[in-house]
Amino acid sequence: MSISELRQEIFQLVDRKRSRKKTLLVLAVTCKFFTEPALDLLWRELDSFAPLIRCLPPSLWKLDKLELQFQRAMTCDDWSIFCKYNHRVHSLHMKATPCGVSTEILIVLGYPPFSLPLLPNLMSLTWDAHSGTFPYIQSFLTQTLTTLIIHTRYEFKFGPSEQSILSFIPTLCPSVSHFHFQDDAELGDTSIALQWWSHLISATAGNISDAAILHLSKLPSLRVLNLGLHPTPITADTQQLLQDNRFRALQELGVKCGTCLAPVDAFFEALSIAPKKLSITYGVDSIWALPASISRIPDACVHSALEHLRVEVNEMEADFGMTSISPATFEPLCVFRNLRRLDFESIYDVQLDDTTLLQMARAWTLLEVLMIHGKLRQLADYNITPNALVSLLQHCPRLVSVAIGINWSTVDRCGISPEIPYQGFAHGALSCVDFQASTIRHPTRVAGFLSAIAPRLKTIIAWDFDVDDPDFDKYLPRWKAVNHLVKAFSLVREQGRRMAPNSGEDVGDIGGSGEDSMEDSGSEYTSHSDQVSSDSENEG
Repeated sequence: MSISELRQEIFQLVDRKRSRKKTLLVLAVTCKFFTEPALDLLWRELDSFAPLIRCLPPSLWKLDKLELQFQRAMTCDDWSIFCKYNHRVHSLHMKATPCGVSTEILIVLGYPPFSLPLLPNLMSLTWDAHSGTFPYIQSFLTQTLTTLIIHTRYEFKFGPSEQSILSFIPTLCPSVSHFHFQDDAELGDTSIALQWWSHLISATAGNISDAAILHLSKLPSLRVLNLGLHPTPITADTQQLLQDNRFRALQELGVKCGTCLAPVDAFFEALSIAPKKLSITYGVDSIWALPASISRIPDACVHSALEHLRVEVNEMEADFGMTSISPATFEPLCVFRNLRRLDFESIYDVQLDDTTLLQMARAWTLLEVLMIHGKLRQLADYNITPNALVSLLQHCPRLVSVAIGINWSTVDRCGISPEIPYQGFAHGALSCVDFQASTIRHPTRVAGFLSAIAPRLKTIIAWDFDVDDPDFDKYLPRWKAVNHLVKAFSLVREQGRRMAPNSGEDVGDIGGSGEDSMEDSGSEYTSHSDQVSSDSENEG
């Protein structure tokens, strides 16, 4: 066992197991050749500072109200024990949660009988800060640190001393390549700190200055950036400089703006980037301004590069005569032909119709996830028909998850037909759907429809929100019944397919006439009777 390569191979295997800690403890006391490498792995990653305190003599500390506290002064012997483990820690998460350490302990540890930092080989630090503990982050900043994550809560008081500490952090840890400052209250300014680091790979910051934005835009290593924009738009000079082929390596961009859209509009007007993922959080003061702002996204992003788009709309004030987001809002986004995922969330209802959904389906044939949520879902009046849902699935064979509201009336008012719906079309990938606040009357009919077009469906979500709605107790049980019935129906249909292998083959669009069939056929899931067919024609 004195062969280092053999020991390394053994511990690599152990480190991959779920029971790694128990196994490493056994190895540490089994053989003297195992002790050091086993202890190195045991202490390498800590999700709390508490284990380092608990390894000290029990007479030193106590647990009081889910917080570790000292009950006597630390001695040289205590520090000697501490130094057996502190150099082994490479990753630490300092939590502001129960079973953490008291501020008093952090004060004592700030004055060790050796030079700071406390953990000399620390490479990754996550600090959940509150006002009382943030200053002590200085004791943990090392020259070897490459990842630094700071999360401040809403109650955090960001005064001059906290801002000063934040500004000089780079002088203590110049090697940081991943810096994420998540400030719930959006009071801290990381502009000065960000301009010190020249090899950042990923960064998250609150509202930062034009100078900081320009510095980040020049970094050849920057792959991921999440930032907030100041209420004042970037200057014309900054816009001009950003147009000079900046953010060349950026793969993921997240932008958050306040209640005024001018800053985010000015920012995107200046960009020419090719991210794979784009996330925008709008806090707009008017729904009327939103479509024009979203239309600027295609001008800023290379159309063939974007694969994941996330849009969140919040803090919106009510506009008289307009309480929903119109279908036209989505039309400019159809230029992103390689889109794999769209997440769209709004505090107001999002109105879609069959025409817009079909346009999206034709544009995004590689789509895997489509999530469109309106927060005030109990007020929704859905216009998408089951026919359009089927057309979406036909154009997007990779779809795994869909969240849209559906008007189920055409399926709900007719019985299950003995005929095979949609010429036997069955989507092979869809496993999860969220129909939000869609209303139904007959669970069996809806379940029969869904099991036919999506035989691999596993999860159906509807009315899954905490709202004081008088219809909640009516519709939630019905959708639970649909979820149960679809699983049973799918098994029966699978038995039928095995008896007649050719009955469930995938076909083209509805009516078999290619991608225009939805518009031309006029057929819903309504071939059961002449009356229903007549109804569907009137609706189409």
